[in-house]
Amino acid sequence: MALSIVESCVNCWACYDVCPSNAIYSSSPHFKINPKKCTECEDDYKHPQCASICPIEGAILDASGAEMNPAGSLTGIPPELLDEAMREIQAR
Repeated sequence: MALSIVESCVNCWACYDVCPSNAIYSSSPHFKINPKKCTECEDDYKHPQCASICPIEGAILDASGAEMNPAGSLTGIPPELLDEAMREIQAR
């Protein structure tokens, strides 16, 4: 059981300080999670703290490879409606 951080990570450091098990570490070219330390915050929090604070959709995956914060989860705009929403915003 461990989460992972993928290459879309921008090294913003948001996740680093909130990890209760100190499993997140800086690595080139992006942060990584030590699978031996990661508990997915199971005994500490209801939701993994790194995924809760990460500003990049799809950057943190669960053990099965599913995105913890998939596209649209941070903006509230489903991916299939994003182009339409952007056109509306730009038209203002």
